[in-house]
Amino acid sequence: MAQATVAGQAGKIRTFKSIQTEVQNINKVALSVDCVIFGFDENKLKVLLIRSDLKNFEGQWSLLGDLVLPDEGLDTAAYRILKQRTGLNDVFLEQVQTFGDVHRHPASRVVTVAYCSLINIQHHKLNILDNELHWHDVGSVNEMAFDHKKIFDATYLQLQKRVREHPLGFSLLPNKFSLRELQNLYEAILDVKLDRRNFRKKFFAMDLLIDVGEIETDVPHRPGKLYRFDYQKYEGSTRKWSGIAF
Repeated sequence: MAQATVAGQAGKIRTFKSIQTEVQNINKVALSVDCVIFGFDENKLKVLLIRSDLKNFEGQWSLLGDLVLPDEGLDTAAYRILKQRTGLNDVFLEQVQTFGDVHRHPASRVVTVAYCSLINIQHHKLNILDNELHWHDVGSVNEMAFDHKKIFDATYLQLQKRVREHPLGFSLLPNKFSLRELQNLYEAILDVKLDRRNFRKKFFAMDLLIDVGEIETDVPHRPGKLYRFDYQKYEGSTRKWSGIAF
């Protein structure tokens, strides 16, 4: 039986065995996963950080990450790492971007894949608090271990883009919410101050908010009407979400 082959550069034919040798002897690249977990709480956007346990970055904050095991898929590794570091096992992770600068890790060549999640902090209790694991306001994030500030910045920009293009934020709100709560959410994620009238006009124009016929109670300001997001209408619409230009 002929040995399996693949085409290499400039028409050169290489066997799978030769490629395996190249990987083992030449490339030697490790693969890791870093989880950027954003949380919304008390009208603030936060990110989950942990103290680095490496001497090179002693005292610095880092994202939740680790190496991918040889027999492990990327998604499986991301969920494993998140559970091992936080105890959380009910969080949806989305792959965002790959970072592969040659010298991003001081030990060896490590390529990392960033995953992102956006959760309501009150609905997800941290069960493990090792290495000072806790939530930080996104505006307070400065110097970080490795290239994690670069990963954080890129993932945050992607989150802001996604929240403009998809109704992600509604999952962070109560089932019935006021327009004040909705605006506070978008201002926290986008890090901008939005015009109240313009904000409400844009959302009413989408015709995806249902007036539930109730008003807020026990609030320090004038009670506002309560609404629900019409997920059924959104899912059935051919026009879908057209995005929000704030």
